[in-house]
Amino acid sequence: MRHASTRSAKRIGLLSGAAALAVGASLLPHEALAGPGDYQRGPAPTEQSITAERGPFATAQTTVDGPNFNKGTVYYPIDTSQGTFGAVAISPGFVSPEAVVSWYGPRLASQGFVVLTLETNSLVDQPDDRATQLVNALDFLVTNSSVKNRIDPNRLAVMGHSMGGGGSLKASELRPSLKAAIPLMPWNNDKTWQGDRVPTMIIGAQNDVIASPASHSKVFYDSLTGTPEKAYLELRGADHMVAISPNVTIAKYSIAWLKRFVDEDVRYEQFLCPAPVPNQQISEYRNTCPTG
Repeated sequence: MRHASTRSAKRIGLLSGAAALAVGASLLPHEALAGPGDYQRGPAPTEQSITAERGPFATAQTTVDGPNFNKGTVYYPIDTSQGTFGAVAISPGFVSPEAVVSWYGPRLASQGFVVLTLETNSLVDQPDDRATQLVNALDFLVTNSSVKNRIDPNRLAVMGHSMGGGGSLKASELRPSLKAAIPLMPWNNDKTWQGDRVPTMIIGAQNDVIASPASHSKVFYDSLTGTPEKAYLELRGADHMVAISPNVTIAKYSIAWLKRFVDEDVRYEQFLCPAPVPNQQISEYRNTCPTG
């Protein structure tokens, strides 16, 4: 009888433990239990959808002040029925206002991201300063912004143009938990990014004389020996300022990269692998070809 009682007690204990685990699991946020495909937002992509001026999500925007960056504009999907979204902070370059990167806001938000385009503390802030402000902007988004409940704090990314691009490389080093980084025509005196652990797509411009690919973008790409995935896209015939106005190629590959690594959405691999061949828009493309 004693053995039977012991077995019964064990069974009761196991059932109680399983029940407790089930209850505990039901209380966890959806993202904590996420499996493959759980971060997918929006319909399956097509060439038309990823190159469109606007994606499937209607968006709204609001202006914000710091702290720990000057100010900015937050663009976000209105829809909340599909769960939370990843977030992206974007910095302009040297002596450039927020306005030059503002076109990324609605374009990326309409594809299913919360986006903050920021005004730096000073127009002459150096890359390291911009990196700190990018990280601060992300922290603000997930802790104090009016849209914080729309954001998954574990799925964050950075972008930036010129010194803002150099800043996004540094931000990745400061915050290795970032899911993606996209430096645009990046400029930085530091050429060594072996410690970077963030999936990074660098977009350069073939005729850039300010941050030439030979001394900046390509050098940065080659130094990214610790990243799980990386890509280098060079825009044919373009100069340093190509990123400050709407550009279909920049938008297409930025969306694909963010979707693949922030949303873990393998539906977007079709735009990254096999690697695009040089064409009228792309003079060179290098990558490690992410696969699901």
